Amino acid sequence: MYSKQQLSRYPFFEGVLCEHEMSDVLDSLTGLIARPYIIDFAKWLVKNRIPFTFGMLDLDNFKFINDTYGHKVGDGVLQGVSTALINYLGDIGVAGRFGGDEILFIDLQNISYDEKKHFIEGMYFNYRVLRKNIKLGNCEPFITGTIGCASFPDDAKSYTGLFALIDKTLYRGKSKGRNCYIIYVEEKHKNIEISKLAKNGIYQTFHRLALQFDLLPNIHSKLMAAMETLTEELRITDLYYIGNNGILKSMNNTSVAEDVSDIDDLMVEDMYSTNSPEELEGLCPKLYQVLREREIEAVLIMRVAVDMKGFGYLMCGEPRNQRIWQEDEMAILFFTARMLAGSLERKGQTL
Repeated sequence: MYSKQQLSRYPFFEGVLCEHEMSDVLDSLTGLIARPYIIDFAKWLVKNRIPFTFGMLDLDNFKFINDTYGHKVGDGVLQGVSTALINYLGDIGVAGRFGGDEILFIDLQNISYDEKKHFIEGMYFNYRVLRKNIKLGNCEPFITGTIGCASFPDDAKSYTGLFALIDKTLYRGKSKGRNCYIIYVEEKHKNIEISKLAKNGIYQTFHRLALQFDLLPNIHSKLMAAMETLTEELRITDLYYIGNNGILKSMNNTSVAEDVSDIDDLMVEDMYSTNSPEELEGLCPKLYQVLREREIEAVLIMRVAVDMKGFGYLMCGEPRNQRIWQEDEMAILFFTARMLAGSLERKGQTL
């Protein structure tokens, strides 16, 4: 939580605190600066032509944390991340709660691209702000976040223009799979439209997959089409499939053929996901070894089955990426697996 002494270092807040109590200026849950004041501070900096970097941090899969562990744990996560961010910013800037699980931060020191890259990267490493477990009661949720940022006056000359850029870069980070940061670069991001970054909607994705499975002639072509859709929608780098023989194969590399026959010991339900493969070492040593050799950290596995008949599994595995799989992503892979199972059943084939 910010103290009066910390905020009074900045002329803007020194003036605000002459007229308002600290309780008015701070968000009661997180101890961050309340939304109206963090926004007014950014506008004040623009008005006074003071260079700064403006960023927004969005916690990944926060709804899942609330639904799984309860809102008390969700509140604890927000408080933990907020405290870590306040400490990380130190005396070079401030952070405020924009709303929900979104946090704005203002950095008055790191303005150039290289400075921003070094500073924001630091949030993701050594357990400083993100990519860490936060122990709360009987659980330790793993916390990641997506960040978008831009600088005044290099990237935009007005508050409205600057906010539009951080909104755009944040969406870009989400579209890349989350758990990452995007720094605005004009030649890369100028012509990106948020409406095109946003997903078309899960109905359109399901409809597209259904048409592909209906129209394409064989299982291989169906899987290739599914791979294209999943790459676009889930931002995956490869799609793996495991038949009932326990051999893992890759859609991108036909030479891959790995024994993961102990996967059945893991799949007591239709779906499994993790960003900590180490938990599989004792239960599924063959699968664990393959994941380790391929440097896969984020795993999403879905059973390919219909009418209680199983044909194997589909697996998304991302190397060196601790992304948290979202509910819509799980739904898309489930639908793909179910469509695939239906095709295999009708044609009397196997994976």
